[in-house]
Parts: sequence; structure tokens; C-alpha cells
Amino acid sequence: MGVQETKIEAGYAAKNYWRDLLNNTELLVILAKRDISVRYKQTFLGMGWVVLRPFATTMVMVFVFSYIAKLKSDPGVPYPLMVLSGITIWTFFSNTFAQVSVSILYNSNLVTKVYFPRLLMPLSSVVVGLVDFLVTFGLYIAIATWYQHPPTANILYLPLFVILSLMASLAFGLFFAVINVRFRDVAQLIPFLVQIGFYICPIAYSSSLGQGEWWYKYYTLNPLVGIIDGFRWCLLGEGAYFNPNSLIASVVVVSLFLVFSVYYFKREERSFVDHI
Repeated sequence: MGVQETKIEAGYAAKNYWRDLLNNTELLVILAKRDISVRYKQTFLGMGWVVLRPFATTMVMVFVFSYIAKLKSDPGVPYPLMVLSGITIWTFFSNTFAQVSVSILYNSNLVTKVYFPRLLMPLSSVVVGLVDFLVTFGLYIAIATWYQHPPTANILYLPLFVILSLMASLAFGLFFAVINVRFRDVAQLIPFLVQIGFYICPIAYSSSLGQGEWWYKYYTLNPLVGIIDGFRWCLLGEGAYFNPNSLIASVVVVSLFLVFSVYYFKREERSFVDHI
């Protein structure tokens, strides 16, 4: 399978960690293919669920927040597109974060059998998240075309926000992956955190609604705020609200936490087998 069965000696894993990570890229591909297959195996709609879930969620959010709560979108931006664009990038982050968080336990049979950098397992979850994202993004393009609201030249910056979202999912997911090995109750906490995050992030509403409020400067410290607003700005153009300061906060918070999480994961992975 491309996994190098190596005798683990004192200090070996630490000394050769990043080299081994590159040498086992074939295993990364195999794990990703397996995860994608298992995710949709024996499901009636298969990949259709990737489209159905965000579409149905968008319809519910539009009805509740636009027709009942009477919230407005940014000027010149169709409300359904504002919601769907937010759901598209949020779903990428939340699904990848959740899968990374349980990736070690999900692959516990491999952890106890052979040496390889355990970071490959969370990375395979990222690949699955990217596949889901591409399908959901296709849904957005189809609906935006129906609304006759094509992306502007800002879309050139879109990969930057996708990469930043990927980094955020890894940053927080790796931390919870380590904790989850020792305390299995954490797996029950993750869906709750995702649900809370859905409502405190500007998905069904514009973050411009908080301008002028005392709490707004603290709200923008949420790294997902800058990511979601920037993603919308890329797709919907200058009409979509985007505060560059929130992007700075996103980059700083995500980068610092990612460095910490990789270090923490790498330090603790040698003890995974003792707790599984």
C-alpha cells in the first residue's frame, strides 16, 4: 500500500517525521479514496446528499431569516445567494473539522499495526472535505447562474479563502483529534460546537448588522467571520460586506493555532496507541 514498515527506534519518528510524511503520500491517497467510498457507500442518493443538504438548509434559512425575521441582505445581493455562499464555505470548514477531529479513532486499527506519520489520517479527511466542497460549489454556480448573478473578478482571490478555511479546519481539528483519543466524550461535544458555530457566524445574515455595536470588534476576532465574509466578497462582488480587519484576525488566529496544533499533535501521537 505504500506504507513503509519501519522499526521504531528511540528518536527515529521525530528525526525522520517530515521525510516519512512525504514518502507515504500513496497511503494518503488510499485513505482518502477509502473515506470517500465509505462516506457514500450504501446510501440511496450517494453524492446527491452533498447537494441536497446545503440546498435544503438554504431554503429553510431564507424562509426563517428573510420572510419571518425580515433580515436584509447586503445591497444588490440576492438573499438566497448570500446564504448559500455562506453555507458553502461553512460546510467545507465544519465537515472537515468534524472528520479531522475523529480521524485517529476512525483509523485506530492502523495506529496499532504499523509506523507511519499519524498526520496522514487527518490530511486524508481534508481531501474528503475538498471533494464535498467542489460539489457544493457547483450547486452555488448553478443557482447563481439562475439568478443571473455571475461571479466578479474578485473570484481570483477565492482560493486564498478556501486555503484559509482548510487551515482553520486543521488547526482546530488536530487539537480535538488528540483530545478525543484520551477523552471519548469529546466526540459528543463536536456536533454541539458545530451547531453553535453555525449561528454565531455570519451565514444567514450579514456581519455588517453588528457595525457600531460594542461587541463588534470582539465578534470579528472569530476567524470564521473573515473567512466567510471574504468568500462571499469573492463570489458576490463589492456589494457583499467585507471588513479587511476581520481577515487579518482570521490569518493571525488560524496561523498561530495551526502551528500550536501541529506541534501538539506531533508530540502526542506517540501515545495514541496507549489510549486506543
